[in-house]
Formats: sequence, structure tokens, C-alpha cells
Amino acid sequence: MQINIKTSGENQAIVTQLTKKLTGGTKENVIARIALGYSLSTGKRFTQQEFSAYDSQGKEYKDHILFDGQYRDFYIALICQAYGITKNDELIPKYIKLHIDHGLEKINYLFENNPQYTFFDFLTEYFRKGIDMIEDTPESFDCVENRNQHITKSSFSGPIQIKVGYNISTGENIYCCFNDSTRYNNQHIAVAGKSGSGKTQFALEFLRQLYKQTQGQVNFLFLDFKGLSEDDKIKMSDFFTETHTECINAPHTPFPLNPISFIDNVNEKNKLVGINKFVDIIAKYSNIGKKQQQTLKDATKEAFIQHKDGKHPSLKEIYDLVIESVGDNRDTLTEIMERLSEYELFASRVNDPSIFLNNNYYFSLSGELDSTVRFTSIFLIINYIFNVFTNMGGTEVVDGNRSMRYVLMIDEAHDLFREKKSLEILEVLLRKIRSYGVSIVLLSQGISEYNQGNFDFSQECETAFLLPINDLNNTKAINKFLGLSEKDGSRTMRNLEKLDNGQCVSNIKELQKGDLFEVVQYWKEK
Repeated sequence: MQINIKTSGENQAIVTQLTKKLTGGTKENVIARIALGYSLSTGKRFTQQEFSAYDSQGKEYKDHILFDGQYRDFYIALICQAYGITKNDELIPKYIKLHIDHGLEKINYLFENNPQYTFFDFLTEYFRKGIDMIEDTPESFDCVENRNQHITKSSFSGPIQIKVGYNISTGENIYCCFNDSTRYNNQHIAVAGKSGSGKTQFALEFLRQLYKQTQGQVNFLFLDFKGLSEDDKIKMSDFFTETHTECINAPHTPFPLNPISFIDNVNEKNKLVGINKFVDIIAKYSNIGKKQQQTLKDATKEAFIQHKDGKHPSLKEIYDLVIESVGDNRDTLTEIMERLSEYELFASRVNDPSIFLNNNYYFSLSGELDSTVRFTSIFLIINYIFNVFTNMGGTEVVDGNRSMRYVLMIDEAHDLFREKKSLEILEVLLRKIRSYGVSIVLLSQGISEYNQGNFDFSQECETAFLLPINDLNNTKAINKFLGLSEKDGSRTMRNLEKLDNGQCVSNIKELQKGDLFEVVQYWKEK
């Protein structure tokens, strides 16, 4: 599609007048491009009834002269985005002509009514406005682009056959190949079981087998909201040793990650978007206001500027700049940033960003941490994992098996479900990370917590394991959790009447739906 246009007759002279205001030797196609961009920035959108608003008796622009080949796609994309049309829409040339005429008219009006106004003033003002619009755009929890993260991550492309239990009658092993894409649409797993039912030991055995079968190529992070006592750590020492897992006991040991490092520190636009997302996470979990968000945003930008070595700033450095800005006016922003900094929850310097994702960690969050700090730190970590893997790109399916990179296991997930602020980022994580070789495993004490109004987290988990829970009479909820038909549900309910601790029913494809079996337990298997 060729885009050859003519401005209105009235605008022909304006093209020449405005071009003279630019630096010497500038061609007349430049002012047309500026006019197009300026018109779109005003919010003006033409209806078909306005198509005859300007004649075509003026300056002629041929396609290759108007845009140059290297910029053509960019300007067409602007029109497509503004009008919600495809790049092949036949109205694109018409919209371009209309916006060039409209932009020339508006820019000329500015100069006619401001005799001292220079083109440098114009460009400075509207570039600044454009940057402010980028900076002030509300961020969703989708991925932030980062082409400069320089992180490598191992993966495993074969079948991962996890022994999940035993046939109660015969003792025969029961397996689940959760990365078999011919059977499972995603690798997310939901586990429900009350305290003492065996779900945590089942989870630990799952991770032990994962480590062994993949020779440590698929790594994991176990998030524990209960926190480990010293006695618990001793009891789990065999697991930590066998799976080469480092136990991070917050706030006594810093987590080996800089949560700011998901931000692209080279591309300026991506950096601004990443800073916005960081600020949004802090704001969401600490209830800071708009003025405080701007203070945090300015401090974070300044922290990046001060790092001339190309490294990412630490939370402590950002906090120091916040304090420098607000002085003695302490508030919720200074409080949350101070606690995140003084507890040293995160390492201030990480020399190799690949180390974190290529090792196994058990992150124990002590109950002595207040809830704001706990949830903010958790979601800084989850946000980091989501962004890094999404920027790596999807993993291949080899011989029907999804290549796997990582498992994020969240124990006592009902604590997150109760925090309404956390639901959005968890929902995005479950929906969008499934093709990137990452499995999310959620452990909760019941099934009702999974259903949060408009979103049921269990429905985003292809595989479910139901151990004893307090409410085994809620047939409808159980059938939904396991994805059972009415016929399968009736059979399952009969089996649930016999359910005991250490036993479960599941919807794994390798077993008839609703079958009762004994789940594997780490303390037994080791």
C-alpha cells in the first residue's frame, strides 16, 4: 500500500514557514512527521464524516519521501494503535493526511500567537509531556521488557515422572508426568490439605524427586509463610543437603537477590516502565499515596542515574534518596522502605544474577516480620521471577514434553489468597507464565480459599491433589477443584468418606478420576 498524500492548499505555505524555523538544511518532510505526531498527541480522532475537512491542493509527499523506509512502519503503527485498525486498512493514508493537516494547523497557531516561541521551545515542551505520559502510565502486572538482563538458566527437556503415591490395595507405585503436554495443558499444581494431613511432606518429596530426575537442572524456590524454628531446620537438614537447597531465614539472612534488577538499566523507556512497576508494587502493599509514589519514583530514577557503573541500585540506596528528599517528614513510604532496608531482606550486591535462578532456596518468612513487609518482599520476588522468565521466552515442547526450568512452590498459599491486594499479580502469574517452563505449586489448608470471587485459582492449575480437609461435604466445591463430572464426583465422594491423613484423591491423567491412594511423604521415602 503506497501512501502518497497532498496537504491542503492553505497548509502548503505553512509547511515552508515552519520548516524555516527548524535548523538549517532541514527537509520539508520533517515538519510533516512532527505535525502527524503532534496531532495524534492532542487526542484528536477523525470520523468518516470529517474526511473532507481538508482539500488536497497543497504540498505533495510521496511515500518514500514522507517517511523514509526506516520510519514507515513506526508511523503506520501509530495510526493503527490510535484507531484500533490493522496495518492493511485502506483508510490509513486518509488518516495520515488528515493528521498532518491538523497538526500543521495547530502548530502554526501556536507560533502565530506566541511571537517569542521558538521551535526548540516547542520540541522541549512536547517531548517533556510525552515522557511524563510514559512515566505516569498506570502499570499492570504484566511483564516489563528487558533485553539486557544477561541471565542464563538451565532447563530439562525430558519427561519428569514424579512418583506421587501408592495403590492402597496393591502397594503399586503411582506416577504423574506433569510436564507431559499431551496430557496436561499447564504444569501448575494445586494441593489442599489441613494441618497434619501430609501435604507439606508430599511437597518436599515432590521437590526431592524433581531435583534427582532432572539432575538439578530444574531449580525451585519454596516460600514458607509459617517460618522455620531452629528445631524445624534441624529436622529438614537432610532435605536441604540432599537437594542442595539453601535455607534463607528472613530477616536473619538476606535473600540472594536484588528485586530491582528486573528493570532494564540500558533502554530508557523500558527503565521508566520498570520503575513504575516497582513503585506500583510498593504502593499496592503499603497503601502509599500519589505524592509518596512520585517521591519514590524520583528517588529510584536518581538511584539509577547515580550508578554510573551500570549496576542496579539497592533498596537501601533508594531509601537514602527518599530520606534526602523528605527530610524529617516521616510517613508510610519512609516506614516501609526503612523496614525493607534495615532488615536487609535482600542482598545489596549480587555479582552474578544467574546464581539465584540456578540454585534451590527455601525462603522462611519469620512471624516477627509485620505483614506489610512480608507481603511486599514476597511479591517483589514473585515479580522478579515472572519478569525474568517471561523475557527469556518460552520453552520448547520436545517429544510431547514441556521443557522445564523452574518450580515456585508456595506453602500456606491461603495467606496470600486472604490478601486481596495479592490476587492480581497471582492471577497474571498463573495465566501467563505457563509456556515459559515454570510450574507454580500452591499448597493450602482448604479448597474454598482458592475461589476468590471473580477468579478461581484452582481452575488455573491443571493438576490437583485433595488430602483431608475440614469441609469434605462441599460436593460442588470439591468437584470444581478436581475438575470432575457429576458421575466422577459421585464415585469420588464415596472414596472421600474413607480418606485419612496421608491419603488423597486427584485428577492426574495417569489414574482413574477420584481414585483413593496413599501419597508419598518425604519422611518415609528418604
